[in-house]
Amino acid sequence: RPSMYCFLFPAKNVLFIMADDLRTTLGCYGDPLVKTPNIDQLASKSQVFLNAFAQQAVCGPSRTSMLTSRRPDTTRLYDFYSYWRVDAGNYTTLPQYFKSQGYTTMSVGKVFHPGIASNYTDDYPYSWSVPPYHPPSFRYEKEKMCKGAGGGLHANLLCAVDVAEQPGGTLPDLESAAEAVRLLRGLGDDGDDGPFFLAVGFHKPHIPFRIPQEYLSLYPLDQMSLAPDPEVPEGLPSVAYNPWMDLRLREDVMALNTSFPYGPIPKDFQLRIRQHYYAAVSYLDAQVGRLLTALDDSRLADDTMVVFSSDHGWSLGEHGEWAKYSNFDVATQVPLMFYVPGVTFFPDWLQPGTIFPFVDVFGRSEHRFKAGHVVRNVVELVDVFPTVSYMAGLDAPEPCPLVSFKEELCTEGDNLAYTFGRLERGKDDEDIAFSQYPRPADVPQVNSDLPLLANIKVMGYSLRSWDYRYTLWLGFDPNTFKANVTDVHAGELYMLADDPLQDHNLYRQDEVAAPLPHSWDEESSEAVTGRKRRMRVPLLEDLRLYLSGTI
Repeated sequence: RPSMYCFLFPAKNVLFIMADDLRTTLGCYGDPLVKTPNIDQLASKSQVFLNAFAQQAVCGPSRTSMLTSRRPDTTRLYDFYSYWRVDAGNYTTLPQYFKSQGYTTMSVGKVFHPGIASNYTDDYPYSWSVPPYHPPSFRYEKEKMCKGAGGGLHANLLCAVDVAEQPGGTLPDLESAAEAVRLLRGLGDDGDDGPFFLAVGFHKPHIPFRIPQEYLSLYPLDQMSLAPDPEVPEGLPSVAYNPWMDLRLREDVMALNTSFPYGPIPKDFQLRIRQHYYAAVSYLDAQVGRLLTALDDSRLADDTMVVFSSDHGWSLGEHGEWAKYSNFDVATQVPLMFYVPGVTFFPDWLQPGTIFPFVDVFGRSEHRFKAGHVVRNVVELVDVFPTVSYMAGLDAPEPCPLVSFKEELCTEGDNLAYTFGRLERGKDDEDIAFSQYPRPADVPQVNSDLPLLANIKVMGYSLRSWDYRYTLWLGFDPNTFKANVTDVHAGELYMLADDPLQDHNLYRQDEVAAPLPHSWDEESSEAVTGRKRRMRVPLLEDLRLYLSGTI
Protein backbone atom coordinates (compact mmCIF):
# COMPACT_ATOMS: atom_id res chain seq x y z
CA ARG A 1 0.00 0.00 0.00
CA PRO A 2 2.53 2.62 -1.01
CA SER A 3 1.69 6.29 -0.96
CA MET A 4 1.13 8.17 -4.19
CA TYR A 5 2.82 11.23 -2.70
CA CYS A 6 6.34 9.98 -3.36
CA PHE A 7 5.55 9.85 -7.08
CA LEU A 8 4.34 13.44 -7.07
CA PHE A 9 7.14 14.89 -4.96
CA PRO A 10 10.21 12.63 -4.97
CA ALA A 11 12.99 14.08 -2.83
CA LYS A 12 16.13 14.55 -4.88
CA ASN A 13 18.65 14.10 -2.04
CA VAL A 14 18.92 12.37 1.33
CA LEU A 15 20.42 13.64 4.58
CA PHE A 16 20.59 10.66 6.93
CA ILE A 17 21.35 11.62 10.56
CA MET A 18 22.22 9.00 13.17
CA ALA A 19 22.64 9.48 16.90
CA ASP A 20 24.42 7.01 19.18
CA ASP A 21 22.62 5.56 22.23
CA LEU A 22 19.73 8.04 21.93
CA ARG A 23 16.47 6.90 23.48
CA THR A 24 13.23 8.79 22.94
CA THR A 25 14.35 11.50 25.37
CA LEU A 26 13.16 14.29 23.08
CA GLY A 27 10.57 17.00 23.45
CA CYS A 28 8.70 15.76 20.37
CA TYR A 29 8.32 12.36 22.06
CA GLY A 30 6.77 13.93 25.14
CA ASP A 31 9.73 14.29 27.50
CA PRO A 32 8.84 17.34 29.63
CA LEU A 33 12.37 18.05 30.88
CA VAL A 34 14.69 17.72 27.90
CA LYS A 35 15.57 20.71 25.74
CA THR A 36 15.82 19.64 22.08
CA PRO A 37 14.38 22.53 20.05
CA ASN A 38 16.16 21.76 16.77
CA ILE A 39 15.20 18.09 16.62
CA ASP A 40 11.69 19.05 17.72
CA GLN A 41 11.53 21.59 14.90
CA LEU A 42 12.53 18.85 12.45
CA ALA A 43 9.81 16.63 13.93
CA SER A 44 7.21 19.36 13.44
CA LYS A 45 7.76 19.10 9.69
CA SER A 46 8.24 15.32 9.59
CA GLN A 47 6.43 12.05 9.92
CA VAL A 48 7.30 10.79 13.40
CA PHE A 49 7.13 7.11 14.32
CA LEU A 50 6.36 6.87 18.03
CA ASN A 51 6.97 3.13 18.35
CA ALA A 52 10.18 2.29 16.46
CA PHE A 53 12.48 -0.46 17.73
CA ALA A 54 16.01 -1.67 17.08
CA GLN A 55 16.84 -5.29 16.30
CA GLN A 56 19.55 -5.54 18.96
CA ALA A 57 20.42 -2.98 21.62
CA VAL A 58 24.11 -2.65 20.86
CA CYS A 59 25.86 -0.49 18.28
CA GLY A 60 27.46 -2.84 15.74
CA PRO A 61 24.64 -5.36 15.25
CA SER A 62 21.94 -2.68 15.22
CA ARG A 63 23.67 -0.47 12.65
CA THR A 64 24.46 -3.43 10.40
CA SER A 65 20.86 -4.62 10.57
CA MET A 66 19.45 -1.18 9.82
CA LEU A 67 21.82 -0.46 6.92
CA THR A 68 21.37 -3.90 5.30
CA SER A 69 17.71 -4.42 6.32
CA ARG A 70 18.68 -7.86 7.60
CA ARG A 71 18.15 -9.10 11.14
CA PRO A 72 21.05 -10.22 13.37
CA ASP A 73 20.37 -13.90 12.68
CA THR A 74 20.89 -13.11 8.98
CA THR A 75 23.91 -10.81 9.37
CA ARG A 76 25.28 -13.26 11.97
CA LEU A 77 26.60 -10.31 13.90
CA TYR A 78 25.81 -10.24 17.63
CA ASP A 79 29.07 -8.63 18.77
CA PHE A 80 31.60 -6.38 16.99
CA TYR A 81 33.86 -9.00 15.49
CA SER A 82 32.60 -10.17 12.11
CA TYR A 83 31.92 -8.56 8.74
CA TRP A 84 28.68 -9.58 7.10
CA ARG A 85 30.11 -9.77 3.56
CA VAL A 86 32.60 -12.39 4.76
CA ASP A 87 30.67 -14.24 7.46
CA ALA A 88 27.05 -14.11 6.27
CA GLY A 89 26.33 -12.82 2.76
CA ASN A 90 27.29 -10.06 0.33
CA TYR A 91 24.30 -7.94 1.29
CA THR A 92 23.71 -4.60 -0.39
CA THR A 93 23.52 -1.68 2.03
CA LEU A 94 21.25 1.34 1.98
CA PRO A 95 23.97 3.78 0.80
CA GLN A 96 25.32 1.18 -1.63
CA TYR A 97 21.88 0.91 -3.22
CA PHE A 98 21.68 4.69 -3.64
CA LYS A 99 25.21 4.71 -5.05
CA SER A 100 24.16 2.12 -7.65
CA GLN A 101 21.31 4.46 -8.66
CA GLY A 102 23.66 7.34 -9.47
CA TYR A 103 23.84 9.07 -6.09
CA THR A 104 27.04 10.45 -4.63
CA THR A 105 27.19 8.78 -1.22
CA MET A 106 29.18 10.26 1.66
CA SER A 107 29.72 9.32 5.30
CA VAL A 108 30.67 11.62 8.18
CA GLY A 109 31.27 10.36 11.72
CA LYS A 110 29.87 7.11 13.09
CA VAL A 111 27.47 5.57 10.58
CA PHE A 112 28.62 1.97 10.34
CA HIS A 113 30.22 0.64 13.51
CA PRO A 114 33.98 1.02 13.00
CA GLY A 115 36.44 -1.87 13.06
CA ILE A 116 35.94 -5.46 11.98
CA ALA A 117 32.15 -5.03 11.75
CA SER A 118 32.61 -2.78 8.70
CA ASN A 119 35.92 -4.22 7.43
CA TYR A 120 37.93 -1.37 9.02
CA THR A 121 36.75 0.85 6.13
CA ASP A 122 33.14 1.72 7.02
CA ASP A 123 32.29 -0.55 4.08
CA TYR A 124 34.15 1.67 1.61
CA PRO A 125 34.17 1.53 -1.39
CA TYR A 126 31.01 -0.61 -1.53
CA SER A 127 28.79 1.88 0.28
CA TRP A 128 30.50 5.22 -0.27
CA SER A 129 31.65 7.24 -3.26
CA VAL A 130 34.48 8.84 -1.27
CA PRO A 131 36.38 7.68 1.82
CA PRO A 132 34.37 8.25 5.01
CA TYR A 133 35.31 11.10 7.33
CA HIS A 134 36.07 10.47 11.01
CA PRO A 135 36.70 13.34 13.43
CA PRO A 136 40.39 13.38 14.42
CA SER A 137 39.60 14.22 18.05
CA PHE A 138 37.73 10.93 18.52
CA ARG A 139 41.09 9.29 19.22
CA TYR A 140 40.95 10.92 22.67
CA GLU A 141 37.46 9.68 23.54
CA LYS A 142 38.70 6.73 25.60
CA GLU A 143 41.75 8.49 27.02
CA LYS A 144 42.08 10.22 30.39
CA MET A 145 40.55 13.55 29.43
CA CYS A 146 38.32 14.34 32.41
CA LYS A 147 39.69 16.78 34.96
CA GLY A 148 39.28 15.69 38.57
CA ALA A 149 38.98 17.77 41.73
CA GLY A 150 42.76 17.77 42.18
CA GLY A 151 43.43 18.76 38.60
CA GLY A 152 44.49 15.29 37.43
CA LEU A 153 43.01 13.65 34.33
CA HIS A 154 40.81 10.58 34.55
CA ALA A 155 38.86 8.21 32.29
CA ASN A 156 35.51 9.01 33.85
CA LEU A 157 31.91 8.40 32.89
CA LEU A 158 30.93 11.97 33.78
CA CYS A 159 33.23 14.21 31.77
CA ALA A 160 31.87 17.71 31.16
CA VAL A 161 34.83 19.72 29.86
CA ASP A 162 36.03 23.14 28.86
CA VAL A 163 36.27 22.62 25.10
CA ALA A 164 39.12 25.13 24.82
CA GLU A 165 41.23 22.85 27.03
CA GLN A 166 40.65 19.76 24.89
CA PRO A 167 43.17 18.66 22.23
CA GLY A 168 42.70 20.90 19.22
CA GLY A 169 40.15 22.94 21.15
CA THR A 170 37.32 20.77 19.86
CA LEU A 171 35.26 17.59 20.32
CA PRO A 172 34.30 14.82 17.85
CA ASP A 173 30.71 15.88 17.22
CA LEU A 174 31.75 19.50 16.73
CA GLU A 175 34.18 18.32 14.05
CA SER A 176 31.63 16.04 12.38
CA ALA A 177 29.05 18.82 12.27
CA ALA A 178 31.60 21.21 10.76
CA GLU A 179 32.58 18.68 8.08
CA ALA A 180 28.95 17.93 7.22
CA VAL A 181 28.18 21.66 7.00
CA ARG A 182 31.17 22.09 4.67
CA LEU A 183 29.91 19.29 2.44
CA LEU A 184 26.37 20.66 2.34
CA ARG A 185 27.58 24.10 1.35
CA GLY A 186 29.65 22.59 -1.42
CA LEU A 187 26.73 20.50 -2.62
CA GLY A 188 24.53 23.57 -2.70
CA ASP A 189 27.11 25.47 -4.74
CA ASP A 190 27.51 22.61 -7.21
CA GLY A 191 23.93 22.93 -8.38
CA ASP A 192 23.00 20.16 -10.82
CA ASP A 193 25.86 17.75 -10.17
CA GLY A 194 23.44 14.94 -9.42
CA PRO A 195 21.70 13.70 -6.27
CA PHE A 196 23.52 12.96 -3.02
CA PHE A 197 23.09 10.70 -0.02
CA LEU A 198 24.91 12.20 2.97
CA ALA A 199 25.00 10.17 6.19
CA VAL A 200 26.10 11.94 9.37
CA GLY A 201 26.64 9.93 12.53
CA PHE A 202 27.08 11.73 15.85
CA HIS A 203 28.79 10.03 18.80
CA LYS A 204 26.61 11.44 21.56
CA PRO A 205 24.94 10.74 23.87
CA HIS A 206 27.20 7.63 23.94
CA ILE A 207 29.47 7.42 26.98
CA PRO A 208 31.74 8.85 28.18
CA PHE A 209 29.76 12.04 28.60
CA ARG A 210 32.63 14.18 27.30
CA ILE A 211 30.57 17.21 26.40
CA PRO A 212 30.87 21.00 26.69
CA GLN A 213 30.39 21.79 30.36
CA GLU A 214 27.92 24.61 29.74
CA TYR A 215 25.19 22.12 28.79
CA LEU A 216 25.00 20.93 32.40
CA SER A 217 23.55 24.32 33.34
CA LEU A 218 20.39 23.39 31.43
CA TYR A 219 19.67 20.65 33.96
CA PRO A 220 20.30 21.72 37.57
CA LEU A 221 20.64 18.71 39.84
CA ASP A 222 17.77 19.87 42.03
CA GLN A 223 15.50 19.51 38.98
CA MET A 224 16.61 15.96 38.21
CA SER A 225 14.78 12.89 39.47
CA LEU A 226 15.50 9.20 39.65
CA ALA A 227 14.00 6.72 37.21
CA PRO A 228 10.36 5.98 38.06
CA ASP A 229 11.28 2.32 38.64
CA PRO A 230 14.89 2.28 39.90
CA GLU A 231 14.75 -1.15 41.55
CA VAL A 232 15.41 -4.51 39.91
CA PRO A 233 11.93 -6.06 39.42
CA GLU A 234 11.28 -9.10 41.58
CA GLY A 235 10.08 -11.18 38.66
CA LEU A 236 12.94 -10.34 36.30
CA PRO A 237 14.81 -13.50 35.22
CA SER A 238 18.51 -13.26 36.04
CA VAL A 239 19.40 -13.98 32.41
CA ALA A 240 17.57 -10.83 31.36
CA TYR A 241 19.56 -8.49 33.60
CA ASN A 242 22.20 -6.20 32.13
CA PRO A 243 25.01 -5.60 34.71
CA TRP A 244 26.22 -2.39 32.95
CA MET A 245 29.87 -3.38 32.78
CA ASP A 246 30.88 -0.50 30.50
CA LEU A 247 29.92 1.95 33.25
CA ARG A 248 31.72 -0.08 35.91
CA LEU A 249 34.99 0.25 33.97
CA ARG A 250 35.00 4.06 34.18
CA GLU A 251 37.17 5.46 36.97
CA ASP A 252 34.49 7.50 38.72
CA VAL A 253 32.10 4.54 38.78
CA MET A 254 34.83 2.17 39.98
CA ALA A 255 35.42 4.53 42.90
CA LEU A 256 31.83 3.92 44.05
CA ASN A 257 32.70 0.26 44.77
CA THR A 258 29.23 -0.97 43.83
CA SER A 259 28.56 -4.67 44.19
CA PHE A 260 28.27 -6.94 41.15
CA PRO A 261 25.91 -7.50 39.42
CA TYR A 262 23.00 -5.48 40.81
CA GLY A 263 24.66 -2.55 42.56
CA PRO A 264 22.89 -0.23 43.11
CA ILE A 265 24.62 3.00 42.19
CA PRO A 266 24.23 5.62 44.96
CA LYS A 267 21.24 7.85 44.35
CA ASP A 268 23.22 11.09 44.15
CA PHE A 269 25.41 9.60 41.42
CA GLN A 270 22.33 8.29 39.60
CA LEU A 271 21.05 11.85 39.42
CA ARG A 272 24.35 13.04 38.01
CA ILE A 273 24.31 10.32 35.32
CA ARG A 274 20.83 11.37 34.28
CA GLN A 275 21.89 15.03 34.29
CA HIS A 276 24.86 14.32 32.03
CA TYR A 277 22.79 12.19 29.64
CA TYR A 278 20.21 14.95 29.23
CA ALA A 279 22.97 17.51 28.73
CA ALA A 280 24.55 15.28 26.08
CA VAL A 281 21.21 15.10 24.26
CA SER A 282 20.94 18.90 24.19
CA TYR A 283 24.53 19.09 22.90
CA LEU A 284 23.55 16.64 20.14
CA ASP A 285 20.49 18.75 19.35
CA ALA A 286 22.67 21.80 18.70
CA GLN A 287 24.76 19.84 16.17
CA VAL A 288 21.62 18.63 14.39
CA GLY A 289 20.48 22.24 14.28
CA ARG A 290 23.73 23.25 12.59
CA LEU A 291 23.14 20.66 9.85
CA LEU A 292 19.56 21.74 9.24
CA THR A 293 20.53 25.40 9.08
CA ALA A 294 23.25 24.54 6.55
CA LEU A 295 20.64 22.66 4.52
CA ASP A 296 18.58 25.85 4.48
CA ASP A 297 21.51 28.13 3.72
CA SER A 298 22.51 25.90 0.80
CA ARG A 299 18.94 26.01 -0.57
CA LEU A 300 18.69 22.26 -0.34
CA ALA A 301 15.92 21.93 2.25
CA ASP A 302 13.12 21.94 -0.32
CA ASP A 303 14.40 18.89 -2.23
CA THR A 304 16.25 16.86 0.43
CA MET A 305 14.69 14.14 2.54
CA VAL A 306 15.97 14.18 6.13
CA VAL A 307 15.92 10.97 8.16
CA PHE A 308 16.75 11.08 11.87
CA SER A 309 17.16 8.08 14.14
CA SER A 310 19.43 6.26 16.58
CA ASP A 311 20.96 2.80 16.77
CA HIS A 312 19.14 1.94 20.04
CA GLY A 313 18.12 3.43 23.37
CA TRP A 314 19.83 3.62 26.77
CA SER A 315 18.60 2.75 30.26
CA LEU A 316 18.78 5.56 32.80
CA GLY A 317 18.27 3.49 35.94
CA GLU A 318 15.00 1.82 34.96
CA HIS A 319 14.82 -1.73 36.35
CA GLY A 320 18.08 -1.02 38.19
CA GLU A 321 19.91 -1.06 34.84
CA TRP A 322 22.11 1.38 32.95
CA ALA A 323 23.24 1.54 29.31
CA LYS A 324 21.75 -0.65 26.59
CA TYR A 325 22.28 -4.45 26.40
CA SER A 326 18.70 -5.60 27.10
CA ASN A 327 15.34 -6.17 25.44
CA PHE A 328 13.41 -3.59 27.46
CA ASP A 329 11.80 -0.65 25.64
CA VAL A 330 14.24 1.82 27.19
CA ALA A 331 17.07 -0.04 25.43
CA THR A 332 15.39 -0.98 22.14
CA GLN A 333 13.06 1.94 21.39
CA VAL A 334 14.47 4.69 19.18
CA PRO A 335 13.35 7.99 17.68
CA LEU A 336 12.55 7.75 13.97
CA MET A 337 11.35 10.59 11.77
CA PHE A 338 11.23 11.40 8.05
CA TYR A 339 11.13 14.92 6.67
CA VAL A 340 9.99 14.61 3.05
CA PRO A 341 9.41 17.94 1.27
CA GLY A 342 6.11 17.87 -0.58
CA VAL A 343 4.82 15.04 1.61
CA THR A 344 5.31 15.84 5.29
CA PHE A 345 5.86 19.56 4.70
CA PHE A 346 5.10 21.82 1.76
CA PRO A 347 7.78 24.47 1.16
CA ASP A 348 6.81 27.61 -0.71
CA TRP A 349 8.73 27.02 -3.92
CA LEU A 350 7.65 30.39 -5.32
CA GLN A 351 8.99 32.31 -2.33
CA PRO A 352 11.70 30.19 -0.72
CA GLY A 353 12.28 30.94 2.94
CA THR A 354 13.98 29.49 5.96
CA ILE A 355 12.55 26.10 6.90
CA PHE A 356 14.92 25.21 9.75
CA PRO A 357 16.13 28.35 11.55
CA PHE A 358 18.69 27.45 14.20
CA VAL A 359 17.27 27.50 17.72
CA ASP A 360 19.75 28.31 20.49
CA VAL A 361 18.95 26.05 23.42
CA PHE A 362 20.48 28.65 25.74
CA GLY A 363 18.15 31.37 24.48
CA ARG A 364 15.61 32.90 26.83
CA SER A 365 12.53 32.04 24.83
CA GLU A 366 10.97 28.61 25.17
CA HIS A 367 10.58 26.80 21.85
CA ARG A 368 8.16 23.89 21.90
CA PHE A 369 7.31 22.13 18.66
CA LYS A 370 4.72 19.43 18.26
CA ALA A 371 5.41 16.42 16.09
CA GLY A 372 3.92 16.75 12.61
CA HIS A 373 2.47 13.56 11.18
CA VAL A 374 2.37 10.96 13.96
CA VAL A 375 2.36 7.20 13.40
CA ARG A 376 1.71 4.90 16.34
CA ASN A 377 2.25 1.67 14.44
CA VAL A 378 5.01 -0.55 15.79
CA VAL A 379 7.89 -0.38 13.30
CA GLU A 380 11.54 -1.48 13.16
CA LEU A 381 14.88 -0.14 12.03
CA VAL A 382 15.00 -2.81 9.30
CA ASP A 383 12.08 -0.88 7.76
CA VAL A 384 14.28 2.16 7.12
CA PHE A 385 16.08 0.85 3.99
CA PRO A 386 12.96 0.10 1.88
CA THR A 387 11.14 3.20 3.13
CA VAL A 388 13.93 5.68 2.40
CA SER A 389 14.44 4.12 -1.03
CA TYR A 390 10.80 4.34 -1.98
CA MET A 391 10.26 7.86 -0.65
CA ALA A 392 13.26 9.01 -2.70
CA GLY A 393 11.57 7.72 -5.85
CA LEU A 394 13.58 4.50 -6.17
CA ASP A 395 12.21 0.97 -6.25
CA ALA A 396 12.10 -0.50 -2.76
CA PRO A 397 13.98 -3.81 -2.48
CA GLU A 398 11.81 -6.90 -2.69
CA PRO A 399 11.08 -8.87 0.49
CA CYS A 400 13.69 -11.51 1.27
CA PRO A 401 12.87 -15.17 0.66
CA LEU A 402 12.82 -17.65 3.54
CA VAL A 403 16.56 -18.29 3.17
CA SER A 404 18.34 -15.20 1.91
CA PHE A 405 22.07 -15.60 2.58
CA LYS A 406 22.75 -15.66 -1.17
CA GLU A 407 20.38 -12.77 -1.95
CA GLU A 408 22.41 -9.58 -2.34
CA LEU A 409 19.48 -7.15 -2.45
CA CYS A 410 16.29 -7.78 -0.49
CA THR A 411 14.67 -6.56 2.70
CA GLU A 412 13.58 -8.20 5.93
CA GLY A 413 11.73 -5.01 6.83
CA ASP A 414 8.58 -3.35 5.55
CA ASN A 415 8.16 -0.39 3.22
CA LEU A 416 6.39 2.15 5.42
CA ALA A 417 5.45 4.46 2.53
CA TYR A 418 1.78 3.55 2.98
CA THR A 419 1.80 5.35 6.34
CA PHE A 420 2.64 8.74 4.80
CA GLY A 421 0.06 11.34 3.87
CA ARG A 422 -2.26 11.22 6.86
CA LEU A 423 -2.22 13.51 9.87
CA GLU A 424 -2.15 10.62 12.33
CA ARG A 425 -2.34 6.86 12.18
CA GLY A 426 -3.50 4.80 15.13
CA LYS A 427 -2.25 1.54 16.50
CA ASP A 428 -2.19 -1.41 14.12
CA ASP A 429 -2.99 -4.73 15.79
CA GLU A 430 -1.01 -6.59 13.14
CA ASP A 431 2.38 -4.96 13.72
CA ILE A 432 5.11 -6.60 15.78
CA ALA A 433 8.76 -5.63 16.24
CA PHE A 434 11.41 -8.28 16.82
CA SER A 435 14.48 -7.69 18.97
CA GLN A 436 17.02 -10.04 20.47
CA TYR A 437 19.94 -10.09 22.89
CA PRO A 438 22.62 -12.72 23.55
CA ARG A 439 23.86 -13.90 26.94
CA PRO A 440 26.75 -16.18 27.96
CA ALA A 441 24.88 -17.78 30.88
CA ASP A 442 21.64 -17.80 32.86
CA VAL A 443 23.10 -15.57 35.58
CA PRO A 444 24.92 -12.25 35.10
CA GLN A 445 28.59 -12.52 34.16
CA VAL A 446 31.25 -9.88 33.51
CA ASN A 447 30.68 -10.51 29.78
CA SER A 448 26.87 -10.60 29.91
CA ASP A 449 26.62 -7.24 28.16
CA LEU A 450 28.89 -8.07 25.23
CA PRO A 451 29.55 -11.80 24.92
CA LEU A 452 31.73 -12.92 22.05
CA LEU A 453 29.98 -15.13 19.51
CA ALA A 454 31.74 -18.28 20.79
CA ASN A 455 30.48 -17.58 24.32
CA ILE A 456 26.80 -17.08 23.50
CA LYS A 457 24.75 -19.80 25.18
CA VAL A 458 21.34 -18.12 25.43
CA MET A 459 19.47 -15.79 23.09
CA GLY A 460 16.57 -13.66 24.26
CA TYR A 461 14.07 -13.25 21.42
CA SER A 462 11.55 -10.51 22.11
CA LEU A 463 8.26 -9.64 20.42
CA ARG A 464 6.86 -6.13 20.89
CA SER A 465 3.32 -5.29 19.82
CA TRP A 466 1.34 -2.19 20.74
CA ASP A 467 -0.01 -3.92 23.85
CA TYR A 468 2.58 -6.44 25.04
CA ARG A 469 6.25 -7.37 25.14
CA TYR A 470 6.95 -11.11 25.19
CA THR A 471 10.48 -12.50 25.50
CA LEU A 472 11.76 -16.07 25.53
CA TRP A 473 15.33 -16.85 26.52
CA LEU A 474 16.30 -19.89 24.46
CA GLY A 475 19.34 -22.10 24.27
CA PHE A 476 21.55 -20.98 21.39
CA ASP A 477 24.30 -22.74 19.42
CA PRO A 478 26.92 -20.21 18.22
CA ASN A 479 28.34 -22.73 15.76
CA THR A 480 25.10 -23.11 13.82
CA PHE A 481 23.60 -19.69 14.70
CA LYS A 482 20.44 -21.52 15.74
CA ALA A 483 18.15 -21.22 18.75
CA ASN A 484 16.47 -24.28 20.23
CA VAL A 485 12.79 -23.46 20.73
CA THR A 486 12.41 -26.49 23.02
CA ASP A 487 15.19 -25.27 25.36
CA VAL A 488 13.45 -22.49 27.27
CA HIS A 489 15.64 -20.91 29.96
CA ALA A 490 13.27 -18.12 31.04
CA GLY A 491 10.44 -15.94 29.82
CA GLU A 492 8.97 -12.46 30.23
CA LEU A 493 5.49 -11.14 29.48
CA TYR A 494 4.49 -7.54 30.10
CA MET A 495 1.00 -6.22 29.34
CA LEU A 496 1.62 -2.59 28.48
CA ALA A 497 -1.81 -1.11 29.23
CA ASP A 498 -1.40 -1.96 32.91
CA ASP A 499 2.40 -2.06 33.03
CA PRO A 500 3.90 0.46 30.58
CA LEU A 501 7.28 0.45 32.35
CA GLN A 502 7.54 -3.35 32.10
CA ASP A 503 8.07 -4.03 35.80
CA HIS A 504 5.62 -6.89 36.41
CA ASN A 505 6.53 -10.11 34.62
CA LEU A 506 3.41 -12.20 34.00
CA TYR A 507 5.21 -15.14 32.42
CA ARG A 508 4.49 -18.25 34.45
CA GLN A 509 6.86 -21.17 34.05
CA ASP A 510 4.30 -23.53 35.56
CA GLU A 511 1.94 -22.65 32.72
CA VAL A 512 4.46 -23.62 30.06
CA ALA A 513 3.33 -26.81 28.40
CA ALA A 514 6.45 -28.91 27.99
CA PRO A 515 8.39 -28.90 25.80
CA LEU A 516 7.08 -25.59 24.37
CA PRO A 517 5.86 -22.34 25.94
CA HIS A 518 2.15 -21.72 26.36
CA SER A 519 0.38 -20.06 23.44
CA TRP A 520 -1.12 -16.83 24.70
CA ASP A 521 -4.58 -16.72 23.13
CA GLU A 522 -7.58 -14.89 24.59
CA GLU A 523 -8.42 -17.58 27.14
CA SER A 524 -4.88 -17.99 28.47
CA SER A 525 -4.49 -14.21 28.57
CA GLU A 526 -7.58 -14.03 30.77
CA ALA A 527 -6.13 -16.69 33.08
CA VAL A 528 -2.93 -14.71 33.56
CA THR A 529 -4.17 -11.13 33.68
CA GLY A 530 -7.72 -11.52 34.92
CA ARG A 531 -9.21 -10.00 31.80
CA LYS A 532 -9.47 -10.75 28.11
CA ARG A 533 -6.95 -9.13 25.79
CA ARG A 534 -6.97 -9.43 22.03
CA MET A 535 -3.70 -10.69 20.57
CA ARG A 536 -2.93 -11.09 16.90
CA VAL A 537 -1.86 -14.74 16.92
CA PRO A 538 -0.48 -17.03 19.61
CA LEU A 539 2.86 -15.62 20.72
CA LEU A 540 4.72 -18.88 20.32
CA GLU A 541 3.59 -19.10 16.71
CA ASP A 542 4.95 -15.58 16.11
CA LEU A 543 8.27 -16.67 17.57
CA ARG A 544 8.35 -19.85 15.50
CA LEU A 545 7.61 -17.89 12.33
CA TYR A 546 10.30 -15.34 13.18
CA LEU A 547 12.95 -17.98 13.86
CA SER A 548 12.04 -19.76 10.64
CA GLY A 549 12.38 -16.51 8.69
CA THR A 550 8.73 -16.42 7.65
CA ILE A 551 8.11 -13.04 9.33
